[in-house]
Amino acid sequence: METIVLGIGETLVRDDRHWASWANWLGVPPHTLGALVGAAVAQGREPTDALRILRPDMDVEEAYRARAAAGRGEHLDESDLYQDVRPALGELRAAGIRVVVAGNGTVRAGELLRALDLPADLVVTSDEWGVRKPDPEFFARVAEVADAAPEATLYVGDHPADDLFPAAAAGMRTAHLRRGPYGHWWAEHPDVVETADFRIDVLTELVGLVASSSAAASGVTPEAAEEKVVRRGTLRSVR
Repeated sequence: METIVLGIGETLVRDDRHWASWANWLGVPPHTLGALVGAAVAQGREPTDALRILRPDMDVEEAYRARAAAGRGEHLDESDLYQDVRPALGELRAAGIRVVVAGNGTVRAGELLRALDLPADLVVTSDEWGVRKPDPEFFARVAEVADAAPEATLYVGDHPADDLFPAAAAGMRTAHLRRGPYGHWWAEHPDVVETADFRIDVLTELVGLVASSSAAASGVTPEAAEEKVVRRGTLRSVR
């Protein structure tokens, strides 16, 4: 394993502030919007559908621009990162692994993330590339910046449809992260269990995964490498 690529929302960054700010903009209690986002997740829909339930005629992109113009645009700081992010990314780089952050997000989100000076070799968002997950072109771009063969690249994310399935279809290895609404709700779905190479609960498990992979390549037993994750089958076609 030479390169690990991680998504952004609910993989590195908590979405609490994001949805609370939308609730504030729309003038509804945060728990109301949160519940609607949860309903969208359970139905396999886009989370932004929750906004359209509250405002059926809403143009989300236009509303985003209006918020920014009013000084209530995107904000991101250290408190928005999950606590395992810096330790995990730092240990991976120390182990000689190329670390790439590539996920759906605005140009502004990319700027804010890079300002945090994460221990990563590259931080890029979908809007900066002009293509969003789960479009295969996004994962073609991931393959380009990975600087490794697909089978030596691991994509880590919480969202089965946006992360796991298209990355697997692109020939990459995958780790499904049980984090956030999508990560928890869909964790035991048969397609997730069957498709994911690895299933993890925290990003620091990736360090043990790399050690196990290296041990396997050198003939050392997984037990000796203290494997910290459970392998749940090989890559399969997206159904």
